[in-house]
Amino acid sequence: MKLAALFSGGKDSTYSIYLAKHQGHDVKCVLSVFPKSDESHLLHHPNMKLTSLQSESMKIPQITIESNSDETSTELELIEKILIRAQNEYNVEGIVHGGIKSNFQKNNFENLCQKLNLKSLAPLWESEPKQYLDDLVSSNFVFIITSVSSGGLDDSWLGKKIGKEEIKELHHLSKKFGFNLNFEGGEAETFVLNCPLFSHPIEILKEEKSWDGYRGRFEILDARLNYDVR
Repeated sequence: MKLAALFSGGKDSTYSIYLAKHQGHDVKCVLSVFPKSDESHLLHHPNMKLTSLQSESMKIPQITIESNSDETSTELELIEKILIRAQNEYNVEGIVHGGIKSNFQKNNFENLCQKLNLKSLAPLWESEPKQYLDDLVSSNFVFIITSVSSGGLDDSWLGKKIGKEEIKELHHLSKKFGFNLNFEGGEAETFVLNCPLFSHPIEILKEEKSWDGYRGRFEILDARLNYDVR
């Protein structure tokens, strides 16, 4: 099936593309809505502009649009707009997204697909969190944490690459502090620097951390594709 991927640059949307391709689907384009702020309930916010590098590295064209509102209804209208464009330009038959347990997100996307006569694919749906993170690392996904907003996650996690040892620590902290290990509730956000879909990894050239004592962000100010590494 020809698919458009709802794409934020984080682990979930990127891994959902990876799984969809392994299932034999053809991901024709990635769709990114740049939210107005981190108050959005539907969209990923940190470092969204750098999804262009990921799109380039995956060799999958990107369609983008900016939102001037954090209202879910407005964001859904924008997703509908770029989905129609994907239908017209790439003849897509469905979408793939990285939803795991959010019925709010899944239902909104399925309603939109029903309206546009598209199929909705969520290959990560109801994944067991610890197994999912282990699978990510085992599949050679290199990703960092770009924001935290939960008890138990301090500024030391900002910009940290997540491997097997970090997953063990996060698993322990999630049990102690009660946050969702896969971060779908917004406890943290991620950004993929490299994976089997990429022709070249992303190299961060300049970054900035901010921390207010509870919430923090790792902002990538400058980055490039590292053509010296495949």
